[in-house]
Amino acid sequence: MSENFLWTEAYRPVRLDDVILPERIKSQFLVFLEKGYLPNLLLSGGPGIGKTTLARALLEELGAEYIIINGSMNGNIDTLRNEIQTFASTISMTGGRKYVILDEADYLNPTSTQPALRNFMEQYSKNCGFILTCNFKNRIISPLHSRCSVIDFSIVKEEKAGMMGEIFTRLRKIAKAENVTCTDQILQALVVKHFPDFRRMINQMQQYSGGAGGTIESDILSAIELPAIQQLASVLKEKQFTQMRKWVAENIDQDATAIFRQCYDVLSTKLAKASVPQLILILADYQYKSAFVADQEINLVACFTEVMSACEFE
Repeated sequence: MSENFLWTEAYRPVRLDDVILPERIKSQFLVFLEKGYLPNLLLSGGPGIGKTTLARALLEELGAEYIIINGSMNGNIDTLRNEIQTFASTISMTGGRKYVILDEADYLNPTSTQPALRNFMEQYSKNCGFILTCNFKNRIISPLHSRCSVIDFSIVKEEKAGMMGEIFTRLRKIAKAENVTCTDQILQALVVKHFPDFRRMINQMQQYSGGAGGTIESDILSAIELPAIQQLASVLKEKQFTQMRKWVAENIDQDATAIFRQCYDVLSTKLAKASVPQLILILADYQYKSAFVADQEINLVACFTEVMSACEFE
């Protein structure tokens, strides 16, 4: 049983082999380990998929000295001038290369902080490397892209089943270690609902169980089930604006990317063939906007409003 209050930290992998990712992605990092050297990296992918965990595991295995800075909390220019410059300009205690992990780097100001970071990467290149993680790589300026090896943590369809199986097995081990009573059906529902956000699965399991020694009751399944896209399709077809807003409000805690994907899969089968291309353009447009908007609920309502007005249902 862990003594760490947050299970996501207590069970964070510390070795590359323990990180749950397709071998296609992990093999790229194995090459770095074999060489004992990491270039500047830009790791992009959805939340909770393991970008920061993998970066930390790599540096731990290399025995490198590093610091972690969260771009969404401490991403101002003063942080660069103080913490990063102080760290990057000094020699490592171990004599090796030092590294800065800039977590959520897509939140760094693109007109001030990101350009300054580019200069730091050049100035201290002999002594310090940088690993940037982001959910939306389009929010990272091109000069930073060109100074990093960009690795996309995207999961292709053929890899999904195997990865989900590994995550399910890991969740069972955590439940056993924390003496949590729950059914395999509940764990499977968590995996299906939140994949590939492994962090959120663990957080939800801790929340639903109430902590170590708790029980996740079977009636929680109704709260874990995927949003009813079929129900949304009927609402959009009948142009029930109020019901559509209600649906969005009830499902706004779901991952926006997953909602757009499910809408693509389901709605494309409900529309007249001539409207499918329009649906794709609308979903792509609002999925892109979701990376920038302050209010995801308004963005989804705007998206579905446009679908109702521009698309013809069969």
